[in-house]
Amino acid sequence: MIDISSSVMQFLLALIVAGPLLGAAAALLPAPPGLKGKSPQQAVLRHGVLVTGVILLAAIVLALGFDHDHPSRIQASTDLSWIPALDVRLHLGVDGISLPLIVLTALLTFLCALHSYFKRPEGPAPQAFVALILVLESGTLATFAVLDLLLFFLAFEMVLIPMYFLIARWGGKDRGPAAWKFILYTLLGSVVMLLGLLLVGLDSGTFDMVALASDNGRSLSASVQVTAALAIGIGLAVKTPMWPLHTWLPDAHTAAPTVGSVLLAGVLLKMGTYGFVRVLLPIVPDGARTFAPYLAAFAVVGVLYGSLACLALVREGAGGDLKRLIAYSSVGHMGFVLLGIASMTPTGVNGALFANIAHGLITGLLFFLVGALKDRTGSTDLDALAKETGAALYGRAPRFGGLLAFGAVASLGLPGLAGFWGEMLAMFGAFDPAAGLHRGAFLTFTALAAFGTLLTAAYLLLVVRRVCMGAVPEKAPEFADVQGYEFAAWTPLVLLTVLAGLWPAVLLGLTDPAVHKLLAGGAS
Repeated sequence: MIDISSSVMQFLLALIVAGPLLGAAAALLPAPPGLKGKSPQQAVLRHGVLVTGVILLAAIVLALGFDHDHPSRIQASTDLSWIPALDVRLHLGVDGISLPLIVLTALLTFLCALHSYFKRPEGPAPQAFVALILVLESGTLATFAVLDLLLFFLAFEMVLIPMYFLIARWGGKDRGPAAWKFILYTLLGSVVMLLGLLLVGLDSGTFDMVALASDNGRSLSASVQVTAALAIGIGLAVKTPMWPLHTWLPDAHTAAPTVGSVLLAGVLLKMGTYGFVRVLLPIVPDGARTFAPYLAAFAVVGVLYGSLACLALVREGAGGDLKRLIAYSSVGHMGFVLLGIASMTPTGVNGALFANIAHGLITGLLFFLVGALKDRTGSTDLDALAKETGAALYGRAPRFGGLLAFGAVASLGLPGLAGFWGEMLAMFGAFDPAAGLHRGAFLTFTALAAFGTLLTAAYLLLVVRRVCMGAVPEKAPEFADVQGYEFAAWTPLVLLTVLAGLWPAVLLGLTDPAVHKLLAGGAS
């Protein structure tokens, strides 16, 4: 930790939230002649790297200046009146729950901008592409930084339009229907969520999330809490996504460009689970407790359904798509996150937050790898990869094959890597849920989730066997191993996956005090 004044911390957080918006506006302007270089299009892509790099640097400095001795306290806080008639405030701040997500978002967005600079996105208007990436970053960072319910909703919605256009304009096959499905599902869920947020704010007399968390639902009647929890929960479940509201996700991932898939899986899905922890648990705890068993049941179905869908896709002759398989794996992994949240215990919620970060790192890496695999072979069809163009990566491109195997074993939860701790802690939390929750039901959910880990290992190891192993086909086309820019973009994800796996206290030391205070009815 370094000693940074509170005013500088406030400035850093404001820069992190608003900086990408200013960068997006600048990206749409003509580049000054001296910065165009050989290509104006490369100039705007370089601008994207510069802006996201500055935001990442600001996030790192913010993390270094964060008071790690008091992670449950809101820090770098800015609280200004915005709409006095509704008591809506420009309230920003970070604690041990939101800080890791802010750093993860800044990192993944920078790596996506770096990837796009060296691997220019197909399609016209790179200026619009960079601007959309930056608007998406700003909305996501704002979601994790704002402490007002209406601002939270606005930031939550801000990311939808950029992601829609990234899929619809720069996506692959069937990108139009996939983009429409994404926007319709998420918008409808958000409308329902808005009704719940308005009900809480108007009934309690404030939209301030810190004040509402401190009140811990005491000013809200039981019926208001149950109604609000249902409405808010549905909106958050769509974004997570929770089975059976997940059906937009596989289509969106399959059609999205590589950076779209990385940001969708690595960052956007976390907005839903973050909302469960930041809004639902502390503000309407009685309503959350009412629906916790149902949330756990849907979560476990998602774990099993996602794993079985992946097993169906990976079998020989199924014509499964590797991007679609990773999308379904996300449904399963986010099921573990929801199970931890549903336990309403510090252990379970800490596990959910850890799994959030681990999933962002590992799945971000996997989508980068699959995107590179498609660039090299022209396909993500598993049958084609195994038989014709991409088989035997260990023999043809050992570093690439090794990275793909690393991502797979990290995703299945190998001890010593980041994927292990979150899912284990989520199941520990469900094994002994909070008071008032039926332990017998949660023991059943835990057993089913544990069986889901076996299914997860099965399909991921099958992916490695089909794509990485085997004899090199005769007359196989050239397959380039990991390039320099790919090494730069992927190495941070690998190192952080190992670091979080070997030293989980780095993350748990931030989240645990904040979670305890949040569940006890304090401002986390």
